[in-house]
Amino acid sequence: MTDPLAERDLAADALRRVTAAAGPYLDSLADRKVYDDGAAELLTALGGALPEHGLGTVAAVERLIATGTAAATASSGPRFFHFVTGGATPAALAADWTASLLDQNSFARASSAFGTEVEAVVLDWLRALAGLPAGWGGALVAGATFANFTSLGCATHWWGERLGADPVRDGLAGLPRMPVLSGGYVHASARKALQMLGHGRDAVEVFAADGVGRVDLDAMARRLDALGDAPAVIIANAGEVNAGDFDPLEALADLARDHGAWLHVDGAFGLFAALSPRSSHLTRGIERADSIAADAHKWLNVPYESGFALIREPQRLGSAFGMPGAAYLPGPQDPGGGYGLYGPESSRRARALPIWATLAAYGRDGYRAMVERHLDLARHLARRVDEADDLERLADVPLCIVCFRVRPPGVPESELDGLNRRVGAALLADGRVFAGTTVYDGRVALRPAIVNWRTTEADIDLFVRVVRELAAA
Repeated sequence: MTDPLAERDLAADALRRVTAAAGPYLDSLADRKVYDDGAAELLTALGGALPEHGLGTVAAVERLIATGTAAATASSGPRFFHFVTGGATPAALAADWTASLLDQNSFARASSAFGTEVEAVVLDWLRALAGLPAGWGGALVAGATFANFTSLGCATHWWGERLGADPVRDGLAGLPRMPVLSGGYVHASARKALQMLGHGRDAVEVFAADGVGRVDLDAMARRLDALGDAPAVIIANAGEVNAGDFDPLEALADLARDHGAWLHVDGAFGLFAALSPRSSHLTRGIERADSIAADAHKWLNVPYESGFALIREPQRLGSAFGMPGAAYLPGPQDPGGGYGLYGPESSRRARALPIWATLAAYGRDGYRAMVERHLDLARHLARRVDEADDLERLADVPLCIVCFRVRPPGVPESELDGLNRRVGAALLADGRVFAGTTVYDGRVALRPAIVNWRTTEADIDLFVRVVRELAAA
């Protein structure tokens, strides 16, 4: 029998094994494959029946390290261009280890005054980073889906209030369907949030002016006119995932103002465009929103899971997500209360620590420099695509995503979708670089996203070379 109490003196030794593996692994990220198909067979070492007798602390950790450093996807490396995934800055990585070491339950101040205080600081720093005025509040959550859920949960509370109802207390039964309007850039995570809130994932009325998804403002305005005094929710999108385009936030804010609607902005990664004078025009008007959803584990480059919701009227968080109460739990207004009462998750790790550390370490200037480097790299990639006779760029590059497809001379249009799907699959199997396919305006394309702090021009050039090599194979 291996009782953890009997191995309490081995904790530091196990952590030393992790530290010893960390240096070589991090050093390898510049050159290793993003995905090594040949190492996949090592995953079998983790399976089998539940052990009756444990391996012991050090042996179990060593097995996990050996398997993970060989077979894990190197998504924190410089050539992972899939899913708009950032890496983890040195400060964020160390702070994430610290979060596990301290193992705080950041439910409330009563459970961790430290965790609660760091979260309060982080939320104010994120507000300032986005250029929002004082008075906004928020909650740290697991990711963009929960950030949308939290924001749209507050919108639901507002909507019910406008109807003289309390959907938090009584639910949605007997109420009309909440009108939700968006352009064609609306993300699946917003639909999933509406699904979980009971509105239905198809509740969104889409007003798209073209096949790409650009918003049809006139059509949306007509729909809002038809709704009359009925309260509605508008979802704006700051940085859509195929080409990094933005909805016109100021125009949508005008519509929300004129029709008394709630304006929610899904800024999962695009929010950070506010950091640079070169891209901040894209976020102009975001300060007029009622709620904003974003991910720190994207362009801020902190470890998963680090989403956040920012709310203009932060008291709505307590109204929408406060717990029914139990004798041993603090309430939202109690001195011992905290962020577990202001969002969907009650038991919460101290996910504020990596965000605090990276913002404290590099500040606004450091992140501005990173964002601008990525803007330059995206334009470099766009130039490489434009110069190649076998590649075709499909969209402008307002931010950090380049949407393009393989188009060799002489290949008929009818065969290009199939060719690009094969190239996308080959990219993921090859593993030297990582980027997946999408469908943009009806055409299959690649959509590499450049958001990792380690990425350099050499990584971009390798990406282009591998794409062209696999297309020609």
